[in-house]
Amino acid sequence: MAGQDKNEVWNEVLESVKVSVSPAIFSTWLSQTHLVSLKKQGAKKYMAEIGCSSSFVKSTIEERYFGLIQDSLIKNLDSPCDLMFVIKQLPQANKNLPLPSPLFDQKDISEDLIKKLEIANLRPGFTFENFAVSSSNQMAWAAAEAVAQKPGIAYNPLFVWGGVGVGKTHLMNAIGTNIIKQEFGSKVLCCTAEEFTNDIIEGIRNKTTQSFRNKYRKLKVLMIDDIQFIAGKDAVQDEFFHTFNAVTAAGGQVLLTSDRPPTEIAKLAERLRSRFEAGLIVDISPPDFELRCAIIQIKSKEKGVEIPADLVQMIAGNIETARRLEGFITRLVSESRMKNSPITEAMITSLMGRGHEGNGHAQKLDNPNKVIEAVSSHFSVSKRALLGQARAKIIARPRQILMYLLRTEMGLPLQEVGRIVGRDHSTVIHAVDRVSSLASTNVQIREDLLGIKNDLYGKL
Repeated sequence: MAGQDKNEVWNEVLESVKVSVSPAIFSTWLSQTHLVSLKKQGAKKYMAEIGCSSSFVKSTIEERYFGLIQDSLIKNLDSPCDLMFVIKQLPQANKNLPLPSPLFDQKDISEDLIKKLEIANLRPGFTFENFAVSSSNQMAWAAAEAVAQKPGIAYNPLFVWGGVGVGKTHLMNAIGTNIIKQEFGSKVLCCTAEEFTNDIIEGIRNKTTQSFRNKYRKLKVLMIDDIQFIAGKDAVQDEFFHTFNAVTAAGGQVLLTSDRPPTEIAKLAERLRSRFEAGLIVDISPPDFELRCAIIQIKSKEKGVEIPADLVQMIAGNIETARRLEGFITRLVSESRMKNSPITEAMITSLMGRGHEGNGHAQKLDNPNKVIEAVSSHFSVSKRALLGQARAKIIARPRQILMYLLRTEMGLPLQEVGRIVGRDHSTVIHAVDRVSSLASTNVQIREDLLGIKNDLYGKL
């Protein structure tokens, strides 16, 4: 399709969409898009590749306005049309430049870039483009993009903290990858606090401390993951103090991640704490429901699989951590391909029941009475009523949640759950399916499940 035709199509689409959203929404999100390509797939179908100005714009439009844009394109083309969103600025000059590859196609990464990333100890798959953004991590994402654009100037050091699996390492890798892409000769290194410590010990043992200092103190960007592990190690903290000063004094960037803020890291040298606090400290909260949905969509697309929206919501409503989500998607895709079958609600429910995917906690439950007591306490319902025959909704819903938790948190067989609750296995199946479905759409059910799990495992 000619460039002019392509632009005309997109202008008509935007005019159509404009009447369905507020001026502020259109200006903030939709005006920052353009039609990269429009290709025929067969005789009666199109594939539209839509460019977005940033990863945040892309993720927001995909989540909120996908259907609106698709409907407008279908009407305009009078043919079915699939959409693909990519990060690409509107071209200003050379319109004959090759079009970008799809988001998760890594074929466009050159061998030289891959070597640079390997030297820097960075993972090519962790980029800003595939980092899902919502209110729980938006500030950390914005700070990371600012550092990636202006290392050593924007925020120095940048200290990102949060629990396990919330995306700290992903952001760190995205910053390093972006800097290497912009300045191919940049000296960038990403390592864990344990690797930093081991290098110091090795240098002292082999009398090669100068080699260690040459490796770390001449970097343009130094990124250390889980910095809390150097606390209490006096020699390591002393060496890191001087390394930190050398890198920042030369205009370099320091990026640190931790599972807690500097004020809560016990046995951290005060001079290090003060330097950490002199930069920007941002936290990443556990992903909310909307962000979990976005993570599922990104991870499934990486694996070349499309999961229907209702099933995405079902998974997000039942699994709370990003890392567990990724592991579950891997198993789900593997099961789907092994059985040569599309992903279904039954497949998801079965896999959750088998793999205890709902919890993600270190300690395992081994006593059904603990679950019964937690549900009874949360809903202020007696155990006798919970396990009795009453069918009033005030009792029936907590009973369904009890069956769901016994099945998904403890992994008990259906017959065993039925025996405990005094129901047959078909009633248990219905309860598990019902709560799994409600958890994807009902905020109150999600809060109830989270509250009960907090009682069982401690604060998540």
